[in-house]
Amino acid sequence: MAQNTAASTDDSEIVVTATKREQSVRDVPGSISAVSEATLQKINAQSLSDYITRVPGVVFNDYQPGVSEVVIRGIASSTYHEANQATTGYYLNQVPLIEPGFPLVIPDVDSFDVNRVEVLRGPQGTLFGSSSLGGAVNYVVNEADPSRFDLGFEGDLSSTRRAGEVNYAAKAMVNLPIVTDKLAVRLVALQRVDAGYLDNTLLGKDGSNDLRVRGLRGSIVFTPTETTTISALSMYQEYDLDDQTYVLFGPPKTFDRATNVAEFQDTSFMLHSLKLEQDLGFATLTAIGSHTEKKANLAFDNSIFGGNDPRTNTPELASSVGKSKTDYAELRLASPDGGRFRWLIGANYTRLRSANTDGTYIEGIADYIDANPGEFDGQPGDTLAPGDLATRTVSSNRVTEKAIFGEASFDIVDTLTLTVGGRLFEYRSSPRLQYLPNANLIAPFDFAPGTSKDSDFIPKVSLTWKPSDNAMIYALYSEGFRIGGINVYAAAVPGLPLTFASDTTKNYEIGSRFDLIDKTLTADITVYHIDWNNIQARLFTPVDFNAYTVNGGGADVDGVELSLTLRPTRNLTFASNVSYNDARLSTLLPDSFAPGGGYAKGSRLPGASEWILSNSVDLTFPDAPLKPRFNLSHRYMSGAPVAFGATLEKGDYHIVDLNASITVADRIEVGLFAKNLFDQYGILNAPFSFAGSVQRPRTIGATVRFSLN
Repeated sequence: MAQNTAASTDDSEIVVTATKREQSVRDVPGSISAVSEATLQKINAQSLSDYITRVPGVVFNDYQPGVSEVVIRGIASSTYHEANQATTGYYLNQVPLIEPGFPLVIPDVDSFDVNRVEVLRGPQGTLFGSSSLGGAVNYVVNEADPSRFDLGFEGDLSSTRRAGEVNYAAKAMVNLPIVTDKLAVRLVALQRVDAGYLDNTLLGKDGSNDLRVRGLRGSIVFTPTETTTISALSMYQEYDLDDQTYVLFGPPKTFDRATNVAEFQDTSFMLHSLKLEQDLGFATLTAIGSHTEKKANLAFDNSIFGGNDPRTNTPELASSVGKSKTDYAELRLASPDGGRFRWLIGANYTRLRSANTDGTYIEGIADYIDANPGEFDGQPGDTLAPGDLATRTVSSNRVTEKAIFGEASFDIVDTLTLTVGGRLFEYRSSPRLQYLPNANLIAPFDFAPGTSKDSDFIPKVSLTWKPSDNAMIYALYSEGFRIGGINVYAAAVPGLPLTFASDTTKNYEIGSRFDLIDKTLTADITVYHIDWNNIQARLFTPVDFNAYTVNGGGADVDGVELSLTLRPTRNLTFASNVSYNDARLSTLLPDSFAPGGGYAKGSRLPGASEWILSNSVDLTFPDAPLKPRFNLSHRYMSGAPVAFGATLEKGDYHIVDLNASITVADRIEVGLFAKNLFDQYGILNAPFSFAGSVQRPRTIGATVRFSLN
């Protein structure tokens, strides 16, 4: 576990576990940022959208809660939800949060009682496996502390412009030592309600997109001896969204949507994990086991794409119900940190079981079929559309992964270190796709191609020169990969490919870190080039906008990331992150529905902003009465296309947040905040150029925090 950073606001001093061993963030030979618990509190962060874009090289496809995606260095084929694995890996205390396949839910872990969030930029396939083409996000939550009793509370109350109701949050934590320095339990509970700010004009409901987040987390830590630690961690979190967050674009800038039904989306995930850490003298043994379950239930109004069904003059409504179960096991040995030669070797096993049922409902379609037998070859309505379900698709997948991974570092001289690593893996996948009898008379089928195997070796090598404690320069080569999959939503369109293959990234990177003027100024600069090969691109049919994935083409990504932190006095800190990213297709990406048969070489990747800026100013007075604290933050992303071939862009707007707090009594802090202070209207994503999600309007509120320690 890392050091406790709650009392510090200097994220450059955090100890991280990005290399599966404890290491200062300043010593990791790679691009990594860590957001501490103190920083999360300082900016009043609730979810990923509040802090993830403050990290250099990162954008956020803030689509719907539970399926929004972090994109690192522009590695994405959509500003929407990827159709297979995401291009970024997500972990909780190093336990995978996403499955080896379509991520039914991408957990957005609430920021309360989170020790830090580590963001690893660049492919992480060697240590973290698949779904890390662009990088990885590792949440590190606080675990039970057997040394002391602790209690914490956070309450928030705020108002969003256009929302008719208030936003509120209530969160609590208790840490109970049962046997001092031996056994403890930590419990966290939370509920957060974000009031809707969009108006559904067809339903006549203002603020239709209300969101409720509920969560529970429990941790047990047992240290029977000084060399043995056993810890259990369980977590449950659910997102209940009353109506989707996208709007229908059109002048003037709008917050309106129009659907025949409320397009609800309910997602949840539950995680149970057990970890053993044993000091063996010559190495530390770590054994991890976890079980994760996810559920998703959502509805869409397909009539917004083409109006009512002409046969019944009623809307076509889509539903999707899915669940997944993932079991994970990891065993590794890591040498002590001292000495010229350090090593780590491990193995892991993953097993996924997933199932999904999709359907479209058209009121009256079964009666229409019975009344017009000539149009349907005499087949009855209860066969083609039972319960008025015009189409029904059932999909499932069974995936297993076996992998051996490792890294070894050798100090050639005291200031020069060579690190080599690799991952040897094998995936086996057994998908099945059933398209049942339907009202569109598309021939039903049962597609079960059998078990496919994908195996490879993923290398990694770095060379680090550290002439002093205040300077480091490194060169890094790393790779990432995703496994292939099946096109569930292409089943309704004859001629579309039913499967797609894996894709890979290769990263070439040179970086440096400098601590200058007795750490008054820290400067990090990274230059990188990424080759993305055999891209899994999410595309859509032009009529009914059915989503499908194809492989094809490649992309070149070139960029520079600069981070500066200036501390001219103990009261004042200024931080600035500047990222330049040029992410473009290197060859034609085929699309049979696009003019010219695809998207030309040189096309910018969707959502890949060329410039990303993040600035913050912190002013603190720890010795003054009430210990006032002020934070001003600014973020900017340049415009980028929302999809391949689209003229509409996301980004090109400035967001300014203001936070202030005072300590009114011992251990009690009261704060005021304003998010999106100047009420900027900005497009966050848009899978289609006529609809997408927009920035939440100005939100002003207050917060109170209590912490016993």
